[in-house]
Amino acid sequence: MTRIIEHFSEISANYDAVFCDLWGCLHNGKRPFDAAVKALEAFRDGGGIVLLLTNSPRPKVSVETQLDGIGVARDLYQEVATSGDSARSALASGSFGTNVFHIGPERDAPFFASDDIPDLAKINRVPLDQADSIVCTGLFDDQTETPDDYAAIFLEAKNRGLDLLCANPDIQVDLGDKRIFCAGALAKDYTERGGASHYFGKPHAPIYDLARNRLTQAAGRVIDDKNILCIGDGILTDIMGAQNEDLDSLFISGGLAAAETETNLQPNAQKLDDFLQLHNATPTATIGHLR
Repeated sequence: MTRIIEHFSEISANYDAVFCDLWGCLHNGKRPFDAAVKALEAFRDGGGIVLLLTNSPRPKVSVETQLDGIGVARDLYQEVATSGDSARSALASGSFGTNVFHIGPERDAPFFASDDIPDLAKINRVPLDQADSIVCTGLFDDQTETPDDYAAIFLEAKNRGLDLLCANPDIQVDLGDKRIFCAGALAKDYTERGGASHYFGKPHAPIYDLARNRLTQAAGRVIDDKNILCIGDGILTDIMGAQNEDLDSLFISGGLAAAETETNLQPNAQKLDDFLQLHNATPTATIGHLR
C-alpha cells in the first residue's frame, strides 16, 4: 500500500528535483493552488529544482505566458517541458508529412510556430482531404464537444490511412469546476475506430527524455533518476509515466481521482488502495493535495 503523507516536506529532502504536473496539482486552469505554490517554494528555497512537466500541446514559452496570466510566478520554477514541444520536434522531423489537418482550437496555433524549431516552417495546415496526417492538439471547442462529434472526420481519416499525432495524451482535465476532454480522448477514439495514433507526452518516453535534458541544463549537471520525483494527479499519465521511467512519484489523489479515492483533505485509504490496484499503479507516496 502506498504511503499517505500529510505534507510534501515529509519526503522532499530525498530529492534534488521534481517533475511537477500543472493542471490538478499546481493550478486548476484559472488560479494557482496557494498550498501547492508554498510547497514548491519551500523545495526551491531548500536548493531543489522545480521542472514543470506538462501535457500541454503548447510550446514552453506559451505555457510560461499562460502561467503568468493566472498568477504563477516565474521564479517558482527553473524549467518547463511540454508534450507540445516533444510533439513539435517529431512533426518537424518530417515523419508525418508536410501537409497536416489540425484538430484543435486556434489558440493552439503557437504549436506550429517555427521560431525555435525552423523546420516547422515546412509544415502546412490544410483541409482534411489534402492532408498527409492529422495533428491533434485538442478539440475545436472543448467546452461543448465530445469525441463523438469527430466520428465523420475519423471515418474519412481512417479510410485514407492517415496517422494522428497527439500533442496532449491527457483524456480529461478539470477547468475550474468543469471537466473537459483533451486531445488524448480523441486519439484514443481514433485508435478504437481503427486509426493509428502516436503520442509524445506523459506517460510516453519522449517527454521524459526532453525533461531530463532540460533538467541537466537547469542544474548544470546530470541528476540521477533516483533523485527525481514526479508529482501528478493523472494515474495513467503522471504515475504510469513515472513507473515506466523507473522514477519515484507522488500521487495527488484530490485531482482527477478525487471521487474514486473519496479525497477531501486526504484520501480514504481503502478507496485509494482499490483505485491503485485497479490501475496496477504503485506511487511512492500519495497526498490529497500538494501542500
